[in-house]
Amino acid sequence: MTIRTRALGDDFAAPIDDRYLEDYTAGTTYEYGHVTVDEAEIIEFARRFDPQPIHVDPDFAVSGPFKGIIASGWHTGSIMMRLFADHFLSRVASLASPGVDELRWPAPVRPGDTLRLRVAVLEARPSRSKPDRGIVSTRAELLNQDDQVVLHTLPANLLRRRPA
Repeated sequence: MTIRTRALGDDFAAPIDDRYLEDYTAGTTYEYGHVTVDEAEIIEFARRFDPQPIHVDPDFAVSGPFKGIIASGWHTGSIMMRLFADHFLSRVASLASPGVDELRWPAPVRPGDTLRLRVAVLEARPSRSKPDRGIVSTRAELLNQDDQVVLHTLPANLLRRRPA
């Protein structure tokens, strides 16, 4: 799969390879996309990582609760993470993530859906114990072509501060 995505509106002033904690401002929102999901990808991912019949067996899925095959939530999360890493996370300052406070899949992803990422910076603050870094807390949502949220999460990331 080749993913070529872009900012859908305003983006950071600093490029991703020169972005530090100070470039993340609470209250800002960014959107990136688009990724179109096809049935073969859904089945391939699910066969490897989540082999439930609703993800790998089109005949079973038609008679199931979603009336057709749907992507694994973990596949949806992987798409979100790809867009997040490609556009939002700094390539020079990102250290790790201490965790995700919430992860929800309020609607299924179906073959042919076109997805985009919307990320809001909730908080960006220096660390109290390690002055060379800080934490960026975000709300990340993956939306389909109908503006329906298909994934909602609250990740946090550790980032280095801009060198003096």
